Amino acid sequence: MASADSSSADSLVATNGNGIPNGLSKIKTHKHRDVCTDDSVPPIKVQSLDELHSLQKKRSAPSTPIKGTTPKGATTPRGGAMSPFGERQQMESISASLASLTRERGPQVVRGDPENKIEKPVSLVPVRPNISDSALKFTHVLYNLSPAELYEQAIKYEKGSYITSTGALATLSGAKTGRSPKDKRVVREETSMDDLWWGKGSPNIEMDAETFLINRERAVDYLNSLEKVFVNDQFLNWDPENKIKVRIISARAYHSLFMYNMCIRPTVEELEDFGAPDFTIYNAGQFPCNRYTHYMTSSTSVDINLKRREMVILGTQYAGEMKKGLFSVMHYLMPKRGILSLHSGCNMGKSGDVALFFGLSGTGKTTLSTDHNRYLIGDDEHCWSDNGVSNIEGGCYAKCVDLSPEKEPDIFNAIKFGTVLENVVFDEHSREVDYEDKGVTENTRASYPIEYIPNVKLPCVAGHPKNVILLACDAFGVLPPVSKLDLPQTMYHFISGYTALVAGTEDGIKEPQATFSACFGAAFIMLHPTRYAAMLAEKMKTYGATAWLVNTGWTGGSYGVGMRMKLAYTRKIIDAIHNGSLLEANYSETPIFKLHIPDQVEGVPSEFLHPENMWWDKKAYFETLNRLAGLFKKNFENFTDQSVGNADLTKEILAAGPE
Repeated sequence: MASADSSSADSLVATNGNGIPNGLSKIKTHKHRDVCTDDSVPPIKVQSLDELHSLQKKRSAPSTPIKGTTPKGATTPRGGAMSPFGERQQMESISASLASLTRERGPQVVRGDPENKIEKPVSLVPVRPNISDSALKFTHVLYNLSPAELYEQAIKYEKGSYITSTGALATLSGAKTGRSPKDKRVVREETSMDDLWWGKGSPNIEMDAETFLINRERAVDYLNSLEKVFVNDQFLNWDPENKIKVRIISARAYHSLFMYNMCIRPTVEELEDFGAPDFTIYNAGQFPCNRYTHYMTSSTSVDINLKRREMVILGTQYAGEMKKGLFSVMHYLMPKRGILSLHSGCNMGKSGDVALFFGLSGTGKTTLSTDHNRYLIGDDEHCWSDNGVSNIEGGCYAKCVDLSPEKEPDIFNAIKFGTVLENVVFDEHSREVDYEDKGVTENTRASYPIEYIPNVKLPCVAGHPKNVILLACDAFGVLPPVSKLDLPQTMYHFISGYTALVAGTEDGIKEPQATFSACFGAAFIMLHPTRYAAMLAEKMKTYGATAWLVNTGWTGGSYGVGMRMKLAYTRKIIDAIHNGSLLEANYSETPIFKLHIPDQVEGVPSEFLHPENMWWDKKAYFETLNRLAGLFKKNFENFTDQSVGNADLTKEILAAGPE
């Protein structure tokens, strides 16, 4: 039986014929004062959602963190937009960069994403009546975007772009997953042709200026046909007295983020005064070159014109072409200033001692130059000037194949938001990357800002090197674990750039394959190798540096017979080089190569230091030693028949080689 209150209108619940409630009961409420405060504010005075969204964002410029240290001549980053005058200068400069050589002016450019409505865009150049339809459109410039903005652009518009479980941007570089050195050309023109190294052994494949302009026009027309282009204005070289202004114009957010990481990021003040760039890249890699054009051997063409200070990329979307193209340019520009450009790693001890590490792939350059007891200056590209050593780049470009937190913890932990992962394979659901999967390519890579490495020194500059370490993975097993080099020997082994790889044959037999790369970076040098070697020797002599040849390969026999050098022993050797104790050792000379071997290194068995003691077959040892010496001499023939370089210097270097 229902109570009297159940008939009240405030508590009555209406039911249908089955007794199921049709709705909720009315709840009694009581007025209570001072229970909560009135936190209401006047509504925002806007007329549309677009106007409301415009209040959500304010302009700023990305910059390289300095961690409280400001390099000489630079300013600390600050927020806020550029001045209207500075912004207009930017647009005029970019319009000039995108100018066609067959028309009277550059394109009409406007800053911002085309998705953002621009009611009355202002043309920078008056429109003439005798122009094509393409000149009537606006090219939208996405200028120096932040990583977050570039993520959005990549995810929205570039197929194959995903965010991984650690926050990195995974992307694809298209059909090309590595550089195309056979498609790289350098214009043979009057201002640089006498300085450059041409001919046998040289990486410089020539083209003429007219063909370059044809390719440039093709690239510029393609970029101007797009609704939007990405423009990065950045720097190379942390030495403030010798920095280079670079402009990269590209069609992909992936390329823009890659260069944001790899170049040095400017402050707002530096952008105000940026002006015209010293060098410009036109990356139209999604568009092929014309195969009927002279010098073209494929649909890919990477062209450098040192007179025009321009680089054109057609037919390849592999981002490494931009990085290494600029490195080639630095190999020309810096020596012209008396500065040595180096393909090397560099670190610095707590006491300020600096070491350079040279080595080809597989020699342990990254592993040995990354030392938690020392500061990282850089992992790949450096300059050595009268001011000391400076990193050329603002980021790192690390290999990812078989990457693990145990083997490379710093690189593994650097793969986070802002990092670009190229051509990796990941789980579709969890987005966890499988670094062992080479389904796309073995050349998987990660590009990240250098400040992602915990022990980096910012700014990336240091004093003059105390030690120069040449690393070789000798699979023949005849080079000593460590030897001290005099200056002629340093030049000889620097020019040789030796390591040995293990290559398999069809019937399963494996044997060492000698590999030589002049100056440990033959693909990027522009001058004759003796020029760089002479500069290296001169700087070592001036600043008192010592050179060492360190074998991280085999001992006691060649690959398949001997054993790999123990990493623990190699680290002891590197430590002895850093702390100076190796200079106090007694030395003996080896046969044929005339290398100077220390009699002892703390923590390393003495017999291990002399390779002939580790071979049970002494006859086989000397035969292999002679064989390797012959390979060195044959390789050096590439440099002795050139007219470039001092003849006496060449003889001195030759005399330092194996007998």
